[in-house]
Amino acid sequence: MAIRNIVVLPYDEKWKQAFGDIKKEIEEALGKLALSIEHVGSTSVEGLCAKPIIDIDVVVNPEDLESAIKSLAEIGYIHKGNCGIEGREAFDYSGKEHLMDHHLYVCPKDSRELKRHISFRDYLRTHPEAVKAYSEIKLEAAKLYPHDIDSYINHKSKVIEKIYKELGLI
Repeated sequence: MAIRNIVVLPYDEKWKQAFGDIKKEIEEALGKLALSIEHVGSTSVEGLCAKPIIDIDVVVNPEDLESAIKSLAEIGYIHKGNCGIEGREAFDYSGKEHLMDHHLYVCPKDSRELKRHISFRDYLRTHPEAVKAYSEIKLEAAKLYPHDIDSYINHKSKVIEKIYKELGLI
């Protein structure tokens, strides 16, 4: 799913339900293959401004990765590989107009990328000052670079890197 216009919105309580709707379909398709289905990314942090796109990490045992990919394909998810980021498998989708826009990743339970997503989310959930700073930089980045996702990401990276350093992730 390509982003054409970068729009950052205030936190919306509806994002919790949107995640729940997506999670339900994934749970039905994967059953016990999914150890957990995690709402990650900015829409998972109460009070944080975000692009209105739900980020989801499906956690699986490493030996179940291929089975999970096949099961997701049966419900309209298209495996895109790791897209250059080890420890997560990315998916596009079709036939999901009834669901909110989302990014879906499948991660082995021991994945460094999964740890990074969960640690970052949990840090923001317990540090309101970081939520404020991150919201401000995201709004600024969206205003400065409304059609350039790479510049948008680069602009907000200083706040992300500061948090990663506090978490010992870099």
